Amino acid sequence: MGMEGLRTLIVARKVLTKDQYNHFAEMYHQANLAVTERVTVMTETLEFLEKDMECICITGVEDKLQENVRSTLELLRSAGIKIWMLTGDKLETATCIAKSSHIVQNTQNVFVFERVQNRTEAHNQLIAFQKRKDCALIISGDSLEFCLQYYKYEFLEQVTCCPAVVCCRCSPTQKAQVVKAIQEFTGKRTAAIGDGGNDVSMIQQADVGIGIEGQEGKQASLAGDFSVTQFSHLSRLLLVHGRYSYKRSANLSQFIIHRGLLVSVLQAIFSSVFHFVSVSLYPTLLLIGYGTVFTMFPVFSLVLDEDLPAEKALAFPEVYKDLSKGRSLSYKTFMIWVLISIYQGAVIMYGALFFFEDEFVHIISISFTALILTELIMVALSVETWHYIMMIAEVVSLLFYIFTLLFFYQNFDWEFVLTANFVWKVSFLTIVSCLPLYILKWLRKK
Repeated sequence: MGMEGLRTLIVARKVLTKDQYNHFAEMYHQANLAVTERVTVMTETLEFLEKDMECICITGVEDKLQENVRSTLELLRSAGIKIWMLTGDKLETATCIAKSSHIVQNTQNVFVFERVQNRTEAHNQLIAFQKRKDCALIISGDSLEFCLQYYKYEFLEQVTCCPAVVCCRCSPTQKAQVVKAIQEFTGKRTAAIGDGGNDVSMIQQADVGIGIEGQEGKQASLAGDFSVTQFSHLSRLLLVHGRYSYKRSANLSQFIIHRGLLVSVLQAIFSSVFHFVSVSLYPTLLLIGYGTVFTMFPVFSLVLDEDLPAEKALAFPEVYKDLSKGRSLSYKTFMIWVLISIYQGAVIMYGALFFFEDEFVHIISISFTALILTELIMVALSVETWHYIMMIAEVVSLLFYIFTLLFFYQNFDWEFVLTANFVWKVSFLTIVSCLPLYILKWLRKK
């Protein structure tokens, strides 16, 4: 039954005489009072009771796989995600489930790590395992504990190269130990998925815990960072929402850095030109507006951007592999945005000083307007898929600034602002600061 994937249960009975019961009760009482080796004594006591029993029946319950489990696992494997199966089932049941779900391919070589009782046996099995190449591993919780205790580095070095790993007869503590060992050895991010109370420790230990609401209760879903109702929902959770979350967070953080660096570069150039005089280039009101109503809405609307439709992300799970390379957010991208900020800040500030004619307020009018337009255009250039909220954010921010430009006359010379001279100067600086970057982006796509 176990080889057919059924969860088996043996029902047996034993009739005890009064003397036998009294003898067992005394042994059980002494086992509870034992100070040393209590577990061993208790096991021997229970074995005394459980031998010579009359078998009544054997039951087998089929624990059917949920819909689309196989296809979901194939998608995750194609996305470059390594899959380990940690279960409390016995070896035969775990092997059958692993093969039926295609965690272990039918044509794949399998190495069954024999149950070991001591360090020497664990060492011999590990040597035999090291001689096998490109094979799936099936190991019991007891053997796993010996390997992690005495040969942790050698075992993990070999097992992390396996295409599939199945750990059977695992206790909740052992499941958490496996997750922790992988985290420490590989330094990779781990996700633990479970649907029962025995999976809670593992879910809490992992970097990302995902609980599945099922017939075994809601303990796992309550303990996890995310909760789903079916295993098949994992593909969309990871390949679509997980990917979007990473790409959007990377884009948003880099624009926040760019926004702050840009105004800092302007202030630095202004101070250096005027012999490092301790005067702020822009009034406090404009700086507050720059950090809020003038640029905040477009920048934060980037969390709605979709570089790839959800259908294509699921159809081509290989694109998920790019996330592991860290290309979206790295030291390289950070330095690129620093250089962009320096370039644009230099163009705007030196350009405003070059076009400066009569009053100091003209420098503020030209440079700050070019600054706002540059930030809005940079956001627009980075958008892959436009959302109506993004368009509203761009328009609202621009209207806020136009309102400030026309009615806060103490910071701007509105008569100068309404002239063609102001318009062409601002337009020229904005184009020079943004056009080269757009051309480079276009050439890169080509």
